[in-house]
Amino acid sequence: MAGERTVLVVGGGISGITAAVEAAEVGCKVILVERLPYLGGRVARMNKYFPKLCPPNCGLEINFKRIRKNTDVTVYTLASVENVSGAPGAYTATIKILPRYVEDHSSTSKCVEDCPVDIPNEFNYGMDMTKAVRLPYEMAYPMNLVADAEALKKSVGSVGFNSFVESLESKGIRLDLEAKPEILTVQVSSIVWATGWVPYDATKLDRLGFGKYPNVITNVMMERLAAPNGPTCGEIVRPSDGKKVYNLAFVQCAGSRDENHLPYCSSICCLASLKQATYLRDYNPDAEAHIFYIDLRAYGRFEYFFDRVRNDEKIHLTKGKIVNVYEDPVTKDIIVEGEDILSGARIRSTFDMVVLATGMQPTTSIEKAPAPGVEYDDYGFIVSDTGIHAAGVSKRPMDVGTCLQDSTGAALKALQDTVGR
Repeated sequence: MAGERTVLVVGGGISGITAAVEAAEVGCKVILVERLPYLGGRVARMNKYFPKLCPPNCGLEINFKRIRKNTDVTVYTLASVENVSGAPGAYTATIKILPRYVEDHSSTSKCVEDCPVDIPNEFNYGMDMTKAVRLPYEMAYPMNLVADAEALKKSVGSVGFNSFVESLESKGIRLDLEAKPEILTVQVSSIVWATGWVPYDATKLDRLGFGKYPNVITNVMMERLAAPNGPTCGEIVRPSDGKKVYNLAFVQCAGSRDENHLPYCSSICCLASLKQATYLRDYNPDAEAHIFYIDLRAYGRFEYFFDRVRNDEKIHLTKGKIVNVYEDPVTKDIIVEGEDILSGARIRSTFDMVVLATGMQPTTSIEKAPAPGVEYDDYGFIVSDTGIHAAGVSKRPMDVGTCLQDSTGAALKALQDTVGR
């Protein structure tokens, strides 16, 4: 692919999508690369945005429509950038594209309902199971099936598998479990790095119970639990027994502002917990939410949202540090212990379920960009801005609205690299 006025956008979350469509709509060729089999990233798995509390799919669908209509945007999913060489204005990038292992012309989940192999549902953070041949989620873009070849190979030759393959072929769908990755080399003028973030690994927080007790979940899991297309169809119930939640605790700064884990504040966790408390109250008007915080932060224009939520008499805010979380082995209730900082009293309370508000860790803290000249701070955020332009949470923790603004800025910088080409 020719490199004349071409921008490579790495990462197909909300930041990457925004950068891609903004650059393409001013006449630049764009190559958008996403590692997952669908675009949308973390936003696709959210239940609602704050402060308006509207679903994210409407905003994503608008951008998907912009991509579909613009022939200057080329999208590669299940793809990653393996190597980048060159300099601003003239980069060469190697892209590895994994196979979907299934060729389909139907793009519906109903066609694969009889798949005999179930796998943990990555879209729902492993809280339920899905088919090994599947549509990633209802609004996926591209709306194509994808298969887990390794899981399916274990069933090859079985009666159930053979009949499933026959049913697929009758619908014009073909499995190819031996398909190989494709390697693509492109020349581009500029690069936007928008690989986003991962939730901090809550299993590292030994005393907070995640991974030990099923009724201790993380904030991203709570988003899926409350979502109508989530593992419980929006029913906020306990993972252990399906019991309706009446008493829910949020533990803020779980691993954040902690020199042993994430030393920084992720800026959005407080607002996310306030938002999720409204999920519970809307689902079960008799339920109560308790938020235990170090400092409750609602930066900038979100102060009014903070005021709206804290005025709910069944949402309780306690300035206190939770230091221990464990399970009642009989009831599976969760007991939290800590200190109420304002009163000095000891906290020891029992809840149906606990949500850990874990922080945002940039993907680049785990996997660096395979490109020259990229510099990082102590936490893995990109701080350099020459030729390869960071966007969104690759730069610093941000909410969705700020990511949109930042990614538009990254697109403008990328366009400057194409001037004269």
